[in-house]
Amino acid sequence: MTSETTAPAIVRMRGIEKTFGGIRALKGVDLDILPGEVHVILGENGAGKSTMMKVLSGIYAPSAGTIEIDGKPHARLTPAEASAAGISIIYQELSIIDELTAIENLFVGRIPTTLRWGLPRVDWKRMEEQATAMLARLGLAIDLYRPAGELPIAHKQILEIAKSLMGHVRVLVMDEPTSSLTRVEIDRLLDLVRQLRREGMAILFISHKFDEIRAIGDRFTVLKDGSSNGTGLVADNTNDDLVRLMVGRVLQQRFLSPAPIDRGKPPVLSVRNVTSADRRRVRDVSFDVHHGEVFGFAGLVGSGRTELMNCLFGADRRASGTIALNGRDITPNSPFRALKSGMAYITESRRQNGFLPNFTIQENIALSARVKQAPLRGTFARVTSRRDRALAEEERKRLSVRCHSVDQLVTELSGGNQQKVLIGKWMATAPEVFIFDEPTRGIDVGAKAEIYAIVRKLADEGKAVIVVSSELPEILAVCDRIAVFREGAIAGLVDGATATEEALLQYAIGGLA
Repeated sequence: MTSETTAPAIVRMRGIEKTFGGIRALKGVDLDILPGEVHVILGENGAGKSTMMKVLSGIYAPSAGTIEIDGKPHARLTPAEASAAGISIIYQELSIIDELTAIENLFVGRIPTTLRWGLPRVDWKRMEEQATAMLARLGLAIDLYRPAGELPIAHKQILEIAKSLMGHVRVLVMDEPTSSLTRVEIDRLLDLVRQLRREGMAILFISHKFDEIRAIGDRFTVLKDGSSNGTGLVADNTNDDLVRLMVGRVLQQRFLSPAPIDRGKPPVLSVRNVTSADRRRVRDVSFDVHHGEVFGFAGLVGSGRTELMNCLFGADRRASGTIALNGRDITPNSPFRALKSGMAYITESRRQNGFLPNFTIQENIALSARVKQAPLRGTFARVTSRRDRALAEEERKRLSVRCHSVDQLVTELSGGNQQKVLIGKWMATAPEVFIFDEPTRGIDVGAKAEIYAIVRKLADEGKAVIVVSSELPEILAVCDRIAVFREGAIAGLVDGATATEEALLQYAIGGLA
């Protein structure tokens, strides 16, 4: 079924407004959700996509407008009403509870019971049957009784999707569902979306990846500054058309060094023979990063790239290897010593290992600077609130963080602005080495271009910059040289100006040596 269908909408949202403290987050948005259709929602971070979805799921009450479910109008929905209507949402920030097992996560809030000797008991047999069937449908085979916290991020993402499909679902909202998945897992998920569409399910698909949008999208709606800025057929619009609707301009595509990189001079960063403690995840890795260079790491999920970065930053133990900065050995044995030595690590998980979610922008930016000023043993340096604020304001302006003030909680910001705060937190420590692991995961195309420009500017200022990304277009857009990782080692090293996705994939899967 495509967008040409005349089937009545399951959900019709009309004139939806949402105001927070005088700020209009949504401004009269209309949206029709039809059965058997994949409706793509596009927009920069902060455009109102998440707010719109929270209104649909009953988390937020609209300030104005109506929501019709099967033709019945509602001034607002409660979460229970939305769930009863078959509306299920997979949020970008995973809701998996690490302390529970995989099977317990799947049935949170709806654990089936059976009577035994007149008393209700958990029906583990039924839970196992349903969980096994659903995970098989998604192509995931895991120990159902393993704590979710022990699962890789990609498996948690699939578990989240399975959880959302366990009930009676008519409308499925997917917010950046492929951000942590491998190419094989993405293809499997897109096949599932096609199957759900054939079965008559309505799917709202929030994504910034145009290959996915074109693979499964029927219709699209673009939100810009809280308003609808266009609705149409995906097939009738080019990628540039969609970008113009989102950001009002065509974005720069490449961010490589504007001048030839002099690799005859000593490197800024020199890594030699780094091997992880288990001698398996990272094996005898050596590379240099020169002045003005962005050095990329491509490879499949699970190839060992993040483990290498953890070894470089002292977060994981090494069996051997050295790390030198401007000719000086700084090999750290802990993240604290890495920070003190002039290294910064923007991790792949902003919420878990990046910023402090219940703290303000000011507190997050000031934190690393405070730690760096502390002695190796002893109390943190005392920094005045005035100094904290000046530092936060400086980074806010330098990185163009969109916020009400530096007193705002980081969790209230869009994904792109959260990432800028995380970068600002590390820039405040004046490091010489920046490691970016999946720097634009869950970030819209406009914010991505801003992050790429920041990465390039850091390299131009003489910093050693490493970028790890599973998105090959991203690696090609920003990296001057690219190392392809496979099974814990560098399988190939290519020049960014001449590299192709095909060549990188060949190295990643073992087709080239």
